[in-house]
Amino acid sequence: MSKVLIVADAHKGPAEALLRTIAKSNHLTEVNICGVSELNSGAIAPGGAIVCPLTLDLPSHLVFPGRDVFRFCSNIWAARDRVSQELQVPVGDGNFWLPVVLTPKGPLYAEAIGAEADKHSGELSYSQPVHLSDLWRQELYELAYRLLNLLNAPPATYLMQFGFVGERICFDRLWPFPAAPAIASVGIQVPDLFVCHWYCLTNKPIYDIKICSAVI
Repeated sequence: MSKVLIVADAHKGPAEALLRTIAKSNHLTEVNICGVSELNSGAIAPGGAIVCPLTLDLPSHLVFPGRDVFRFCSNIWAARDRVSQELQVPVGDGNFWLPVVLTPKGPLYAEAIGAEADKHSGELSYSQPVHLSDLWRQELYELAYRLLNLLNAPPATYLMQFGFVGERICFDRLWPFPAAPAIASVGIQVPDLFVCHWYCLTNKPIYDIKICSAVI
C-alpha cells in the first residue's frame, strides 16, 4: 500500500479536500494529514511517503519535488521584486487567482477565482468563474507561463494571485499548491483543482478543464 502525507497548516479545508480526492481515486493508498509541528518534533517521519505540502511554512529538512519553488513563493517581497525586475510586470495586492494546472505536457489554465469579504467577520468567500476580458486572459496566461518557466516549476496545480492597477494586471504572489481559493472549484470545475493537483503529482493525464454547464 502506498502512503501519502499531506502537510497542512491550521486551515485544514484544502487538506481535507485533497484527502477526499486521493481516497476516491485509489483505495490502496493510505493518506494522512499532519501539521508542521509534528514534522519538526519528529513525531511523523515522511520517509517513503509521497509528500504533498499544502502550506509554505515547511521545515528546511523536508525533501519533496518543487522545494525551490516553495522557497520562492514563501518570500512574497523577494518574489515580487524578481517578477518586477525579470518579467517587467507591475506588482501589488490582489484578490483574484488564476489556477494553472502544469502538466508534464504543458499548462492548462482554469477560470479565474475571486474573493469577497464578509461585511461583519471580514472572512473571505471565494467564487469561480470570474469573467475576464480576452485581453486580460492572454496577459495572465503569458505571465503565468513565463513565471513557471523561470522557476523551472514541476507539475502541480498553482494559483497565481493577482490584482489590477488601473487597467493593468499586477502580480501579487504565487501559491504552489491548491490553497484555500481552490475550494471554489469543487462542484464547479471538472476536474476540480484538487483532482488536478493529485493527477499532476502522480503523472496521470489531464486533457481538459471546464466549468460545469449549470453555472455558466
